Amino acid sequence: MAATKTTAPKRPAKKSAKPVRNPLAPERIAAILDILAKTYPGVVCALTHRNAWELTVATILSAQCTDVRVNLVTPALFKTFPTPKAMAAASLPEIEELIRTTGFFRNKAKNIQGAARIVTEEFGGKVPKTMDEILRLPGVARKTANVVLGSWYGIADGVVVDTHVMRLSRRLELTKQTSPQKIEQDLIKILPQDRWINFSHELIHHGRQVCIARKPRCVDCTLEKLCYSSDKTWTSHPA
Repeated sequence: MAATKTTAPKRPAKKSAKPVRNPLAPERIAAILDILAKTYPGVVCALTHRNAWELTVATILSAQCTDVRVNLVTPALFKTFPTPKAMAAASLPEIEELIRTTGFFRNKAKNIQGAARIVTEEFGGKVPKTMDEILRLPGVARKTANVVLGSWYGIADGVVVDTHVMRLSRRLELTKQTSPQKIEQDLIKILPQDRWINFSHELIHHGRQVCIARKPRCVDCTLEKLCYSSDKTWTSHPA
């Protein structure tokens, strides 16, 4: 009897590997910027101000405080002390009382008055237009400097990184860093310089209105298809 030829069992076909995503691909960055610009056209700084000095003060006050609260406080503050010279000559208790509800008011009052004295004595009453000079003002770090240079002077020297920009930049995988300074450096590398100013405004508005910290409204998000964040509340991506 002839030997029976046995057939080896078929091996299951290998599953094709999922394509590797590159969150920093230029086309993805361009798509994010395009969507943000279309979602928030003509967006501007949310802090009410009439000049560079008022914006500097308002941004100092916004630390650990909402823009809404700052905008309630600054009208009386600037009516009482309308110029850097007037602010420099004020008594600290007067300034403290006017800004009390913004929190950390004693430290903020010292910084505002210190900044007013330097602006008055060293810069002729005008907030300087360079990063190195504006960083000399008490209470002014890179975030405040970028706000003033970008929003008032139209100078894109860096990217404003506040709590919203920090949170959303990480959710969108634009950075893995946790400090504002390092996040800013990452964003500067991947964003066109002519988008540095508006990008921050757009992301801040998006963080307040849609990409909320505790419960993001992913179903309403114009960036949802480009987002793979692990804490999404809804997703259109296949499992």
